[in-house]
Amino acid sequence: MTETQVFKIASIPADGVGKEVVAAGRKVLDTVAAQSDGKFAFDWTEFPWGSEYYAKHGVMMDAEGLEVLKAFDAIYFGAVGWENVPDHISLWGLRLNITQNFDQWANIRPVKFLPGVQSPLRKADNTELDWVVVRENSEGEYAGLGGRNLSGRGPGNEVALQTALFTEKGCERIIRFAFDLARTRTVKKVSSVTKSNAQQYGMVLWDEVFDRVALDYPDVETESVLVDAMSAKFILRPEDLSVVVASNLNADILSDLGSALAGSLGLAASANLNPERRFPSMFEPVHGSAPDIAGKGISNPIGAIASAALMLDHFGLHDEARRIEAAIESATGSGHLTRDIGGTANTDEVTEAIVAALNASLATV
Repeated sequence: MTETQVFKIASIPADGVGKEVVAAGRKVLDTVAAQSDGKFAFDWTEFPWGSEYYAKHGVMMDAEGLEVLKAFDAIYFGAVGWENVPDHISLWGLRLNITQNFDQWANIRPVKFLPGVQSPLRKADNTELDWVVVRENSEGEYAGLGGRNLSGRGPGNEVALQTALFTEKGCERIIRFAFDLARTRTVKKVSSVTKSNAQQYGMVLWDEVFDRVALDYPDVETESVLVDAMSAKFILRPEDLSVVVASNLNADILSDLGSALAGSLGLAASANLNPERRFPSMFEPVHGSAPDIAGKGISNPIGAIASAALMLDHFGLHDEARRIEAAIESATGSGHLTRDIGGTANTDEVTEAIVAALNASLATV
């Protein structure tokens, strides 16, 4: 008998609906593990970090938190943000604290159009659309460089500097990652997005690195598009897209646009990867903590569950990841939709529909 592979997962539900969707994702992952005939299992440890923790301790996570997290195979994250903590403190105190210190430099955000979910994009009705946004996740506009000064001059005289960081190494590794990903897809194409006509230093460096790296991938089609033009292309010609690679800010905005076109940010999954595996990678839905619906049991768990599938891919469990994705499609296709995508189902009902689809698929094998 083959020994069971046990994956140690740090669960950080954090704030708002994060608690609900992480619980849903854990249920789906445990279901798949139980169906694996002892091939693998999950060992969960949940951490209470987030805005409630901040209210008690004055910090978003324990001072030794990063050292503790190093021992895990992956991190499963919910959402961060609440009214008791300024957004920049909650984000930098927890999520960005993890991604920056664990050098999770590749952020993957697939754009999935699901059966039964009506897209605001009319082209989605009769065109097969499927692309992924690859986001540089360690530098760029979110490098955290800058400061605020001269407040002593009085009201209206303070100066704030926010510096974007572009390094040749940072540009090259994310661009190569995008090309390697494109080689695994049916449509082998990489679209690079910058605003290099207006940002003539960092983004011109990005463009130059992209052109150089592209020479190593003659089998992959390429294009370089300004971010404003790419925003229009997401709507007007999305069938031309396969892998879209962009800097931290631009990819953040474009991936949210893609998710909205697919029907809701509640559907959007993401992976924050340290590809060298020196540190654990982190998997999370793209949506926020949604204080307006938190605790009502009506949040959409699909983004978190699809992020769990990305985690399985990271572990090399590709067949199991595809099973989860197929179960999601089965659930939405059969009308199990939360309110954000036009349905009436609650979080538990959608989760149960996905679990039922997993059980049904196992029965037909």
